[in-house]
Amino acid sequence: MKSRISALLLGTVLAFTAANFAFAQDKTVKVGALSDQSGLYSDLGGPGSTLAAQMAVEDSGLTGKGWKIDVISADHLNKPDVGANIARQWFDVDKVDIIVDVPNSGVALAVSNIVKEKNGIFIDSGAGTSDLTNAQCTPNTIHWTYDTYMLAHGTGSALTKNGGDTWFFLTADYAFGAALERDTTTAVLAAGGKVLGGIKHPLNTSDFSSFLLQAQASKAKVVGLANAGGDTTNAIKQAAEFGLTQGGQKMAALLLFISDVHALGLNTAQGLNFTETFYWDMNDQTRAFSKRFQERMKNHTMPTMVHAGVYSSLLHYFKALEALGGNPHDGAKVVAKMKEMPTDDPLFGKGSIEPNGRKIHPAYLFEVKTPSESKGPWDYYKLLATIPADEAFTPLDKSTCSLLKK
Repeated sequence: MKSRISALLLGTVLAFTAANFAFAQDKTVKVGALSDQSGLYSDLGGPGSTLAAQMAVEDSGLTGKGWKIDVISADHLNKPDVGANIARQWFDVDKVDIIVDVPNSGVALAVSNIVKEKNGIFIDSGAGTSDLTNAQCTPNTIHWTYDTYMLAHGTGSALTKNGGDTWFFLTADYAFGAALERDTTTAVLAAGGKVLGGIKHPLNTSDFSSFLLQAQASKAKVVGLANAGGDTTNAIKQAAEFGLTQGGQKMAALLLFISDVHALGLNTAQGLNFTETFYWDMNDQTRAFSKRFQERMKNHTMPTMVHAGVYSSLLHYFKALEALGGNPHDGAKVVAKMKEMPTDDPLFGKGSIEPNGRKIHPAYLFEVKTPSESKGPWDYYKLLATIPADEAFTPLDKSTCSLLKK
């Protein structure tokens, strides 16, 4: 009887050891870059995010250590149901381990739910809603690059304190726009300003004339654009045609990317204030990465902060997998390891991931240069202020994330 029990125990130990050995030897990873590949947000994410993911794989050094890492991509068409279906297919059929990028907050929130259900990993660099690390946080999601709290407390607070104390919002009618208007309103009121009104517009609007007329009639000192990508550039171009800035109103691009400034041109974009967490010309490391990125992009554009976030976040993910000794294919376990380890990469420097999944690092208040100030191609920004990492994002004591209650 004793020998039988001993044999059973030995078998259990051997099985456990074999399972651990198999995990330690599992060095396969599949990355899914889910983005808007051809529409409104394709310049700020899209093919550039896929390239950034591939560059992170190469620079991680893991393939030279025997790891097999694949990157696949798909277009969510800015539709939450499409994004959710792709995520489900990737986990169930294609055996994807991690989803990155995902601009469009509505899509991101839908994908985050699928990722939690499948115990995968979701590192979002493209969407803005701060709800990803607040009311709708999960143990499987990390929000990496920026969010609506950061944008609001950077640009919104700064403009209000500098005399722009009355606001009118033009807001994209979906999750991101609502979150950005909400967070900016809070920041404006806290800085002593007032919100005189606002109006929502459909995603991917080509004609802003009726919306701009209402903004003009409000007499607000600041017209806040709670939108992104093509919606932002269209609104700014048409505002110039309507003479809003000549009439004394200031346009606040609450979310602006270098791809937007490039599309607008300095003549139109000059003087715009905005907040970002990455700029290609910040230091030698950002310049080196950006030059390599630009050389490999078909249209030779510089990376946006979304592209930088995809690259940076995957480098940290790969460090966590190496620290674990292999890929456990257990999303919550890997995310927990990523939170445990301090972050440090060439593009964002040193930082950390908070328990609610919010990656924190400094943010920067920029102004678009005038044509005479620019010294060459892509020399678009001048730095006005640096917002320390511990001030740039939602304080933990104000976060509504359920993970903080445990």
